[in-house]
Amino acid sequence: MRSGGDPAAIRRDAAVQERMAGLGVAVECFDGGLLVGQDRVRSKAGTPFKVFTPFWKTLSTAHEPARPLPDPAALSPPGNAPASDALAAWGLLPTSPDWAGGLRDDWTPGEAAAAGRLADFLDAILRDYRTGRDRPGRDGTSRLSPHLHWGEISPRQVWHAAQHRAEAAAGLEPAMEAFLREIGWREFTHGLLLANPDMRTEPMDSRFKALPWRNDDAGLKAWQRGRTGYPIVDAGMRQLWRTGWMHNRVRMIVGSFLVKDLLLPWQSGEEWFWDTLVDADAANNSANWQWIAGCGADPAPFFRVFNPVLQGRKFDPDGSYVRRYVPELERLPDRYVHEPWSAPAEVLAKAGVTLGRTYPKPIVDHGAARDRALEAFRAVKAAGKVAPPG
Repeated sequence: MRSGGDPAAIRRDAAVQERMAGLGVAVECFDGGLLVGQDRVRSKAGTPFKVFTPFWKTLSTAHEPARPLPDPAALSPPGNAPASDALAAWGLLPTSPDWAGGLRDDWTPGEAAAAGRLADFLDAILRDYRTGRDRPGRDGTSRLSPHLHWGEISPRQVWHAAQHRAEAAAGLEPAMEAFLREIGWREFTHGLLLANPDMRTEPMDSRFKALPWRNDDAGLKAWQRGRTGYPIVDAGMRQLWRTGWMHNRVRMIVGSFLVKDLLLPWQSGEEWFWDTLVDADAANNSANWQWIAGCGADPAPFFRVFNPVLQGRKFDPDGSYVRRYVPELERLPDRYVHEPWSAPAEVLAKAGVTLGRTYPKPIVDHGAARDRALEAFRAVKAAGKVAPPG
């Protein structure tokens, strides 16, 4: 069994231990879902790290994650096994409606699928990881996060497999280090959640409680449904709804849009991701949302507001990602696919796009929304409730 830093999982494990102890069965818990365990990576003062860079330096230089044990040759059943149900008898798979269709198309659960994905990543994707991971139109990331979350593969297996591949192939070490740094961030967030059990709902920087968030149900629904009028944002939200996953670069873009452009509380985004992601991890999800909101550990400054048009042009220059998930824009030229409202009428007509009918007009003006977000930040800062930028 494993707890990580999730308070709910810790309570679950404690309840199981107590229940089994009453039956005369000893239960041990192991942090098998982590690299080294929660109590080992500490600062020189013996306290948990609050900043990722020194955490990563300590983890990567002073700790060697244990090597995975070989598969057991056999598992001996108990001498007096209790009666059990067949898994199919529980009726867990959705039927009417079958909301899991897109998830089923994109994901194959299980240990074999996880091991196969890791092998494919190391064979064909790792070498270009440092640049490919930021291009949502490519298969440039490991896509191991659901398998890690559900325990179908362990971070220790991933760690040692990546190191072994880098040792065997010249020139792979920089890419391997960049990849393992992401595994390290996952480890870091579990430590944060362990030290801040209310991290899913409360900002780590409590001064951000005073930020004047807006109430905008229509804006929140447009964001959730991928109907904001900003193609890269809508593509990400539709990818999430269809497949249960979203590219990491796009997660940052849609997060910034919700928190900065719409000035809606990061908790609303955290809740939506928690409900829709196949890799919804209590530690990673909440830490990442607090990072984008500027109130967590190593936060992106609140005044850093992603421009969705520029982000789309930079990381999806040919519009392949947008066209895949926003097919109503697939006939637009690359020049306009990230800002269809700037296209001449004849270009829109030729592409079959009618703004406000076949595809929504932007629900906010990014420039004005950015100014509004910065003004809200400055007002709270002036009151002495949020640390100044930098």
